[in-house]
Amino acid sequence: MFWLRTLLWCALWATLGLLAGSVFTPAIGWSIPCLAFFVMLIGRGRSVARVARWAQDPGTAPPADVGAWDDVLAPLYRYLRMQSRVLHESHDALQNMVAGAQALPDAVVTLNNGFQIDWCNRTAMRHLGLRLPYDRGSKLLNLVRVPDFVAYAQSGEWPEPILVRLSNSGQERVMMLQLARYGQNQHLLISRDVTQIEKLETTRRDFVANVSHELRTPLTVLTGFLETLRDMPQDAMQAEQREQYISMMYEQAQRMQAIVEDLLALSTLESSPGAGPSIVNMSELLQRARQQAEALSGGRHAFEWHIDQGLDLLGSAGELTSAVSNLLTNAVRYTPDGGKIAVYWEADEEGSAHYRVQDTGIGIAARHIPRLTERFYRVDRGRSRAVGGTGLGLAITKHVAMRHDAGLGIESEPCKGSTFSLNFPAERVSRAQG
Repeated sequence: MFWLRTLLWCALWATLGLLAGSVFTPAIGWSIPCLAFFVMLIGRGRSVARVARWAQDPGTAPPADVGAWDDVLAPLYRYLRMQSRVLHESHDALQNMVAGAQALPDAVVTLNNGFQIDWCNRTAMRHLGLRLPYDRGSKLLNLVRVPDFVAYAQSGEWPEPILVRLSNSGQERVMMLQLARYGQNQHLLISRDVTQIEKLETTRRDFVANVSHELRTPLTVLTGFLETLRDMPQDAMQAEQREQYISMMYEQAQRMQAIVEDLLALSTLESSPGAGPSIVNMSELLQRARQQAEALSGGRHAFEWHIDQGLDLLGSAGELTSAVSNLLTNAVRYTPDGGKIAVYWEADEEGSAHYRVQDTGIGIAARHIPRLTERFYRVDRGRSRAVGGTGLGLAITKHVAMRHDAGLGIESEPCKGSTFSLNFPAERVSRAQG
């Protein structure tokens, strides 16, 4: 022990002093312990100086041979090393948690009891337009000024999330926000972008409504004719009128059948994986489509055909037949009598293939073009029904294009006609041998 060693040294030097005083003179006896104390004092001072220098950087190893300080520095250094290791591990754990929070697809904002921002991840900056460190300490309700959310936050109870619409960088998005308590008077805000889910739900509702609307008309006609035939006496209707009713009923039944077939085709394209591509003889496919289009036209239109006979595709013959026929059929239906329809199947200098149908029909206003491939979307509902379309042709064509790595191009101007094109990449092109 430090104090016991010091006491023993003092006793030793005092004894030597007494002995020296008895042998020599008392002055010599007193000088020996005084000199010893002076040397001891200098040694202790040097040790203190070395310890003081070490204290400026306690992360390094403590100085050796500092006398009594060795008993103090050794356990102190072990304690500091242990604390440094614990601190390092805590720092790594905190960094991992922060990195995990930053990687979350959901927004996370930590708030104090007054809804002031402590921290947020990068997703929260995108969702809510927050900026750190600039917004640290700012009140969240002053930055997210949506009345529904403010009322939700101030209610004090948040068993369920709330949907709010937020505008950020000129784009409106639907966010699902949920508040929760944690720690000591701390709050956590979690935000999830559900814009796409809302769009899908809206699309689903619109689809169900559109299918119901499209089927209601022919069903109403069928029901009306059937009720008339059922309630009318056998001899009360002339044969010609009965035949007319039956013909109209058959026409409406065919219309419903066409809608159902197109819906099934669209469902198959959306849900089933694409079959392995095979070489499709496009010249034969286009020849069959030509016969159907000219039969539908009945000589009312002038056709021009520019077909590269040796240009084939890798894909599905059935799906390509549907896409090619849809574009041709639309051109025939929406081009007035005497109009011109030009069909091109050719390759460009880069090896890509292009199927184009150009007509001199009624054309389409620019505001309608982005929505033409939506299911059941019609520019003119009355005219579409009159020409017999189901409203699903372009939706099917778009999915066929996607499954063949192609793009669907639409160019149109009212009263000047339209050009619909399918543009296939060079990887899908195959040149016929010979």
